[in-house]
Amino acid sequence: MAAIVAARNEADRVEETVRALQRSFPHARVWVADDASADGTAEVALAAGAEVVSRGRPHGKGANVSAAAEAALSVASPPLIVLLCDGDLGTSAERLAPLVAAVEAGECDIAIAAFSRRVGGGFGLALGFARWAIRRLCGAETAAPISGQRAMRVEVLRAALPFAPAYGMEIGMTVDAVRAGYRLREYELDLEHRATGKSLAGFLHRARQLRDFARVYWSRRRRAQGAAR
Repeated sequence: MAAIVAARNEADRVEETVRALQRSFPHARVWVADDASADGTAEVALAAGAEVVSRGRPHGKGANVSAAAEAALSVASPPLIVLLCDGDLGTSAERLAPLVAAVEAGECDIAIAAFSRRVGGGFGLALGFARWAIRRLCGAETAAPISGQRAMRVEVLRAALPFAPAYGMEIGMTVDAVRAGYRLREYELDLEHRATGKSLAGFLHRARQLRDFARVYWSRRRRAQGAAR
């Protein structure tokens, strides 16, 4: 098994996240996809025992996690199951085990965590668009369409690579997996993360998310139209 952690400027939490994954999955290789952090995230992750894939300049979440996933798949004995998660989970990353267990048990091909407690957030516009886009593109109903906490069979990962750019990564992954015939289930887990609130920074973050969501929606729509011709 491999665990891939998406991180950008998470030096204060990435060590806790890596060590939590190591405790829950002692035989897994933990990779940190560091998107050119300026706060020493890569160094902290390395000191915690993770393998780090880092870029010289920011490439966005989708591209950076794609690079780490390719590295994880290029080892001599590639993993059968891959767990994706965000670097700000801290110690709550220990609670991701049910996702991996669900895939191992054959309940689904890709298991997605829905946070049991909502912390922060805005007015739900970006989240609502993400749900609508997934439903429109592949018919799937999702409670947590943009959750970055996902376990999947390696075949699902290969089918989804390269991930959609930036914050469109999760929507694109879901649509691509469902269109390829893979089974998706969501599981409510008690996780914690660094939430953005109703502040200027929070609204700007969600505006960037919405922009990326719209881009991946149009790209997957054009792809489907091209395949239908």
